Amino acid sequence: MSLHQRSLDQPLLSVDGLTKRYGARIGCADVSFDLYPGEVLGIVGESGSGKSTLLSCLAGHLQPDLGRISYDGRDVIAMSETERRRLGRTDWAYVHQNPRDGLRMGVSAGGNVGERLMAVGARHYGEIRARAVDWLGRVEIAADRIDDRPSAFSGGMQQRLQIARNLVTGPRLVFMDEPTGGLDVSVQARLLDLLRGLVRDLGLSVIIVTHDLAVVRLLAHRLMVMKSGRVIEQGLTDQVLDDPQAAYTQLLVSSVLQV
Repeated sequence: MSLHQRSLDQPLLSVDGLTKRYGARIGCADVSFDLYPGEVLGIVGESGSGKSTLLSCLAGHLQPDLGRISYDGRDVIAMSETERRRLGRTDWAYVHQNPRDGLRMGVSAGGNVGERLMAVGARHYGEIRARAVDWLGRVEIAADRIDDRPSAFSGGMQQRLQIARNLVTGPRLVFMDEPTGGLDVSVQARLLDLLRGLVRDLGLSVIIVTHDLAVVRLLAHRLMVMKSGRVIEQGLTDQVLDDPQAAYTQLLVSSVLQV
């Protein structure tokens, strides 16, 4: 077996017993799963189900109370703040629901992409600008908009710019928090097609939190359903959506079908 094959057989991210409480209230409790290279995991549930708390713990934005997170064999929780920040600049990326939270609104579109490159050591202006142009093209933003600020862009373009900023350094693991939330249906569809192509072409591992079952149906290989901070069902996406076992999942799926 080749080294590459062995790496594909090993989880990129392993989570065991992850728990976060806010006093007496449960944010998330006893969550465990493995994520493999090139795999997309969808996390769904109603507002307050714990999915955003879980994503924040996984991405290092919140410190869990209990449990273990292992990335590529390394203990994430035991890492220093400096190590976690470095991971966030290189191997990891985080796509916010509101692109304004993930962009520098006072910096040009090219500058937003270039900043991420400079954070990993790029210094040659011409090369940085060329890569920015390339990535703007990949997310369907015209090259002549490179010097425009994000505030001049539509919400859908801002989200595509945030994606370019995040992916330009070639991360292995991407966290996405409701990336299509707040966008018009037609804009959502275009963004989902773009995301699906990028995930496939770049072999990304992705954890995507959403309340939209159509999003996970299109993007996710596996699905985790949360309610009141706990995972109540998980499995292959089509399996969970077409033959839900838990009563709550059945309710989620039927509510979508009735819309």
